[in-house]
Amino acid sequence: MKASLRTALLVSCMLSACSERAPDKQVGVQTGDPVRGRIALTQYACHACHVIPGITGSDVYVGPPLAGLASRTMIAGDIPNTPKNLLAWIRDPHSLDPATAMPNMGVREQDARDMAAYLSTLK
Repeated sequence: MKASLRTALLVSCMLSACSERAPDKQVGVQTGDPVRGRIALTQYACHACHVIPGITGSDVYVGPPLAGLASRTMIAGDIPNTPKNLLAWIRDPHSLDPATAMPNMGVREQDARDMAAYLSTLK
C-alpha cells in the first residue's frame, strides 16, 4: 500500500473518530448540565413543593424531598428510577402516573435533561 493511501486512510479514521460523541450512560438518553439544572429547578419553581438540597424554597412542601434521589430505585413510588423515566416524569408526570398530584410544568426537553443531571448528583 502506498504511503499516501495509508496516510489518507489513517486521517479518515481519525476524523471519523473525532466526529462521534462519547457514548451516554444509557443508550438514547443524552446527558444534561447539572449547573444549568440547578437554575432550571429554581426557574420552574420546583422548590415551592419539594425540599431540594442546594436550592432554597418555601416552608410549605406538598411533594417529597428530593435529597438522595440519585440513590433511589424508584421515583413517584413505583416507577423505576432510570434516566429515561426521570426525564419523562419531569416533562410530563401524568404520562407515567395519571393520578399524580404533580403538575405538568411545561418543562422544555433540555431543561429536563439539565434538571435530571442536577438531581442525579443528589446521592
